[in-house]
Amino acid sequence: MSDSPILTEQRDGYRVITLNRPDKLNAFNDAMHAALREAVDAAEADETCRALLITGAGRGFCAGQDLADRVAKPGEKIVLGVTLEQYYNPLVRKLRALPFPVIAAVNGVAAGAGCNVALACDIVLAARAATFVQSFARIGLVPDSGGTWLLPRLIGEARARALALTAEPISAEKAENWGLIYKCVDDAALLPEAEKLCAQFAKAPTAGLALIKQAFAASPTNTLDAQLDLERDLQRQAGFNPDYAEGVRAFMEKRKPNFIGRKKSE
Repeated sequence: MSDSPILTEQRDGYRVITLNRPDKLNAFNDAMHAALREAVDAAEADETCRALLITGAGRGFCAGQDLADRVAKPGEKIVLGVTLEQYYNPLVRKLRALPFPVIAAVNGVAAGAGCNVALACDIVLAARAATFVQSFARIGLVPDSGGTWLLPRLIGEARARALALTAEPISAEKAENWGLIYKCVDDAALLPEAEKLCAQFAKAPTAGLALIKQAFAASPTNTLDAQLDLERDLQRQAGFNPDYAEGVRAFMEKRKPNFIGRKKSE
């Protein structure tokens, strides 16, 4: 396997990004951050890319930050906010805003920022052997990479506070039961299931899916009236897209639609 910290594969209509530091459980260092940013930007720039799959090499998905890169010498202060501002926060914002679905295939431990980067994806599938842990409290830190925003919205404040304060790991099965992730599957079925989902999105009306992402992104801070107005505006925009007309024609003609996705209409 390549020694590059990020592996990228081009598939028919989607891309696969693999976090590739298996000896470190794919923990983030500066080189991996930079390579991941480049890979995500390349996927966004490629109009034939209509979904993105993120997974990990080896037995882990991502163990969060590589602490070997953040060891303070006696009397030295490490300014952790710089790492968040430079790497993690832009990554989470980018994943939430990409104009196509992002699927996380969590193949093993997802800890700390690695857990929250996975949760920032649109759909999270996890192998039965996977675990999720907000490990920050173990070293006196605060959940970051969106953790304090994502967790209460996914599983409620009581469970979110408990996971953050105790740093207790939970299984993929419990994560599914609690609503933290979409689905727990057998280990051998993880990648086939994720690839099947990506293949489905690769033929979907991508512009409409991007508008769905926009609607859900706005929902937590909108009033009902504001959200109703937003739905009206987004639906108007969706109706102008050629994929809507193609979807209706295909339905009436009892055939599969041929959506243009991210390509510009003539």
